[in-house]
Amino acid sequence: MTDWLALCREAVEDVSGVLEELPTRVEREPVVGDGEGGDETTAVDAAAERVLLCLHGGGFIGGSVYTHRKMFAHLAKSVGARALSVDYRRTPEHQYPAPHDDAMTAFEWLLDTVGIGPQHIAFAGDSAGAGLAVTTALRARAEGRPQPAALMLLSPWVDLAATAPSLTANRDSDVLFGGPTPMNVEALVSMVLPAGIDRTDPLVSPLYAELSGLPPAYVQVGGAEMLLDDARRFAERARAAGVKVELDVYDDQQHTFQMMAGRAPEADDAIDRLAQWVRPHLGIAG
Repeated sequence: MTDWLALCREAVEDVSGVLEELPTRVEREPVVGDGEGGDETTAVDAAAERVLLCLHGGGFIGGSVYTHRKMFAHLAKSVGARALSVDYRRTPEHQYPAPHDDAMTAFEWLLDTVGIGPQHIAFAGDSAGAGLAVTTALRARAEGRPQPAALMLLSPWVDLAATAPSLTANRDSDVLFGGPTPMNVEALVSMVLPAGIDRTDPLVSPLYAELSGLPPAYVQVGGAEMLLDDARRFAERARAAGVKVELDVYDDQQHTFQMMAGRAPEADDAIDRLAQWVRPHLGIAG
């Protein structure tokens, strides 16, 4: 298991090989608040008091504020906002609900300590981080906390019960999960969840949650990836619950292709679409 875990983490880190220098006119610094570590990237011309709370992917076992700093920096610059990336605890050293607790603590820190209004905070996440963005909104709702202004969900992993038809249909076209890497969805789930946890618990798999009352959501997914149907089904269920949802399927694109921002036109287009969509939700003109 140790070798398998190391290989999985290496695969996630390899994806970050597309990293180059941060985009111009973006500043970066580490932040710590209420015991939470993180990383902040701020567009030089950022709107005052507008924050993207960013939750990185990596199957809960890998990824970091470093591997995703370039993608979130491009998003912050395009939106014209600050981006706070949360360095949440990873499994198997820290299983559920540790990552979820950390995400909620970061949101509460922005609200209660920094003093950012919820209408000026948007959640952004990819893969496991996108699922974490949704469960954080659900938990906030359950605890009587305010909702963020919007959700930006990239290749969301929202069904840890692994029932999506695309898990099989797209196995041959998915480079990360279906290709030569050691990634395996079932193995990942077994490491994330302690024994006895229901895989369809809404705070584990938000696909099965009652989604009414959640903020508007923009979902992006690659047409070649195994999590394609996670994105499609979440969008369908959210719309049925009265949530305003935009869904873009980028044909032939891979899992979290937005990591290629600055190097691939499809990724740049996706980032630009996200920015144009979220600005009015955050009260940013233009």
